[in-house]
Amino acid sequence: MSTPTAVAVLAPRQTVHVYVWEIPVRVTHWLIFLSISVLSVTGLYIGYPFIAVAAPAGRHFVMGWMKVIHFWAAYVFIGSVLVRVIWMFTGNKYARWDKFIPVHRSRIHGIWPTIKFYLFALRKPPGFVGHNPIAGLAYTLVFGLYFLAIATGLMMHGASADVGSPLRWFTSLAPLVGGLQVARWIHHVVMWLLLGFAVHHVYSGVLMSTIEANATMESIFSGYKFVPPEDLEYSGYRFINRRGQVDE
Repeated sequence: MSTPTAVAVLAPRQTVHVYVWEIPVRVTHWLIFLSISVLSVTGLYIGYPFIAVAAPAGRHFVMGWMKVIHFWAAYVFIGSVLVRVIWMFTGNKYARWDKFIPVHRSRIHGIWPTIKFYLFALRKPPGFVGHNPIAGLAYTLVFGLYFLAIATGLMMHGASADVGSPLRWFTSLAPLVGGLQVARWIHHVVMWLLLGFAVHHVYSGVLMSTIEANATMESIFSGYKFVPPEDLEYSGYRFINRRGQVDE
């Protein structure tokens, strides 16, 4: 008779169901994604009309519709960005501005371990429930690109706005960046930077969701993550240092 093979049974990892991303965060996230997608397609066409229609322009109005869609998508984008910025000061602790700019010691202490994880020097990332410090800093730069795209877009839009429209005021800011042509170039470059970030964003989200197994990708739909209890202490406003003291 053969000897029975011993089978090791691993205890399931204990996690806590945490509501991380509130509805305004999730809604603005998807509105920004959708509006940037529409803005990119229509913006590329406005810069390089790749659709040829064999008829007078007055009959098909392709460029006109592209501009109309571009402008309305821009308004959705501006509104979503502004709501998200407001939520940085009114939302829960995972959505607030100090999760983007590391001012608490817990997040400052977590910068180097997070860098080591991204450099493959650590097997497991530091346990931050929301954005880790490096991701927060990256999103700060992304929001800077958002406002740069908004500013240059309003400069160009103001140049073609009706006389007396308040949008024409933004055109007076164009000399600050070197004129409307430079503003158009900046607007175009920012688009490609945001598209490049989107690719990295999806990749890193899938990577972190796979390694941490905490429903990172699913949380942008549900708002919930599965978090180890010890990470709750580390990622909040409180951090227990090596001396057993609480850092605020």
